[in-house]
Amino acid sequence: MAALQQTPISFRSKLPPPTSASLTTPRTLSFSSSADTTKLPSLSRRLSYRRSGSATGARMVSTAAASYAVALAGVAKSNNTLEATSADVEKVEKIFSEPAVIGFFTNPTIDEEKKRKVVDELASSSSLQPHTANFLNILIDAKRIDIIKDIVKEFETVYNTETETELAVVSSVVPLESQHLAQIAKQVQKLTGAKNVRIKTLIDPSLVAGFTVRFGSTGSKLIDLSVKKQLEEIAAQLDLGDITLST
Repeated sequence: MAALQQTPISFRSKLPPPTSASLTTPRTLSFSSSADTTKLPSLSRRLSYRRSGSATGARMVSTAAASYAVALAGVAKSNNTLEATSADVEKVEKIFSEPAVIGFFTNPTIDEEKKRKVVDELASSSSLQPHTANFLNILIDAKRIDIIKDIVKEFETVYNTETETELAVVSSVVPLESQHLAQIAKQVQKLTGAKNVRIKTLIDPSLVAGFTVRFGSTGSKLIDLSVKKQLEEIAAQLDLGDITLST
């Protein structure tokens, strides 16, 4: 199984000025240090999120994960901390990738106060911003911490749209050098015309050697320069398609 490397490399020009995109944050949701975390957004409430350059001008976000992600991004924008909050979300993604961590926070037999204390410890050790830590506490109070991974994905989508960033996922057998990743970022920028390109790396031993680059709004575009792909093509030419390559 591919292992996620949690330090994305970004290739970007200066952060573009705020676009016309708007994020509507639930009025009952507060992330200030003195926030009353009993005030939570209605999960059935739909939040409007206007995508810059969208043909329709707006689309309705109906899932709970998207609602929370949009709310967090809205607070980050209002505080001018979108970049820092994005870095926080990456840290949160890494923290909650550990089964023991997600198991602790989703365990209904553990007191919520204990969970909040652990959040405080994690916020301190990971240098999370106060509104990010309070956001995690809100999820605990709302019993929605179980969707944190979905929220991370939705936040990434919002962030990429707000900053006109193209996400490219590079999979390889071994970590690639930073200069190689920078070259890949430049090529993706050339292919997509994006102002910014953000690279995330995956370690995937099944590729044998080489690498793949997946990008596009749904990851639908693929550049496959792996040895595995080459071997599959050779097998197809030799009519050996029924032979499974061992990895």
